Amino acid sequence: MSDLIGRERLEGSKITQIDELNLKPYSDPESSGGDVRSKNLSQSRTNDSVDPGPAPDGGLRAWSIACAAHLIIFNAWGLVNSYGLFQTYYVQVMKIGGESSVAWIGTTQVFVLFGMGTWTGRALDAGFFRSQYIVGSIISVTGLFLLSLCKSFWQIFLAQTLCVGFGYGLSFVPTLALVSTYFEKKRSTALAVAVTGSCTGGLVFPAIAETMLPLVGFPWTVRTIAFVQLACVIAAGLVLKPRLPPRRSGPIVEWSAFKEAPYTLYLIGSFLYFWSVYVGWFFIGTFARNALGATQATSINLLMVLNGVGVVGRMLPAYIAQRWVGGLNLMIPLATVASIILYCWIAVDSMSGLWVFAVTYGIVAHGLQSLFPIVLANLTKDPSKAGVRSGMGFTIVGLAVLTGSPIAGALIETNGGKFIGLQLFSATTMVAAAAVLLLVRWVTVGWTREKL
Repeated sequence: MSDLIGRERLEGSKITQIDELNLKPYSDPESSGGDVRSKNLSQSRTNDSVDPGPAPDGGLRAWSIACAAHLIIFNAWGLVNSYGLFQTYYVQVMKIGGESSVAWIGTTQVFVLFGMGTWTGRALDAGFFRSQYIVGSIISVTGLFLLSLCKSFWQIFLAQTLCVGFGYGLSFVPTLALVSTYFEKKRSTALAVAVTGSCTGGLVFPAIAETMLPLVGFPWTVRTIAFVQLACVIAAGLVLKPRLPPRRSGPIVEWSAFKEAPYTLYLIGSFLYFWSVYVGWFFIGTFARNALGATQATSINLLMVLNGVGVVGRMLPAYIAQRWVGGLNLMIPLATVASIILYCWIAVDSMSGLWVFAVTYGIVAHGLQSLFPIVLANLTKDPSKAGVRSGMGFTIVGLAVLTGSPIAGALIETNGGKFIGLQLFSATTMVAAAAVLLLVRWVTVGWTREKL
């Protein structure tokens, strides 16, 4: 009897378990389909927020990315920082225009390069780095080969300013933002390694011009530069690869960033010193030849020195900022010293004085430029927004570069070929930049001793 009762209990428990497993509430197919679609949509949305883990902050992979970025900036900013030799050659040899009009070629190229940052930075966040890098590299190298065939102002403007500038714009800002995603504590040093490419490029391209212009002329000089750049983009393209997953959602412009006082004020201060800083690069050769009677070779050598000291000027401030004081804290005294040096430019009346100016101003100005993207990246707390916020910053300072040197060139023409107006404009603007950067620090941390 007990065995029978035991079997009934066992069978009853099994039936209960089966009923519990099989019992499901009724739902119609329409509702079920909606639930599945909602689940899939939710999963697709959360894919954008997948956490790839902390930045490696070193190692072979991360440092190879920084070195590859060095090659990209070697191409873009090495040539931009060498525009002084083009400025002198276009005005005095090719005679395609005056100082102010020819300056528009170089500054508009930089504006196009910077101005595309808003869109290319967002494209990096969305996962389109590879495609825009390939397209940009093809366009920039093709533009240089076309430049070698140009003889008039508008031909040069279309090839060098628009074509080459557009190509650089597709690769520069995304590459720089890409580096920042691989580093955290060592970000300053990594970005310094990358941006030092402007110094090495600023040595190589003027050296090519100085050697080849008298021997083979303008066309083959430019073609040689194009072949060098082609080799660099191929080598870098084999290494560069995004670390973060694509963030498909999100606006092209993050307008809410401008509600952050430190970010907005920092861009205002950056606008002011970018308005000033490239005046020295664009006009040091012209000043040497017109005001001091230097030869074309000497003016090119001055430009090479101005670029060459940037190896120290970019690496040392970045290291000091990372190790001890922070990027913004260092930018304030650097901008102040830069303004003093620019005021001293007014008193330069000999080649020895101009060499001293080139060395001292080159170190300080390169330091400012190297710290700009470092502080901009540090003001972005969400790494997935590094591209769009960096791009917005570069677009705004692009407007400064676009107008700064043409204003300086117009001041030369207005003053009958004298440089006093250019020098005062550049120095005073730099003073204003230092004041705004000091205000950025105050609204961020006040007057407390804090690494920032």
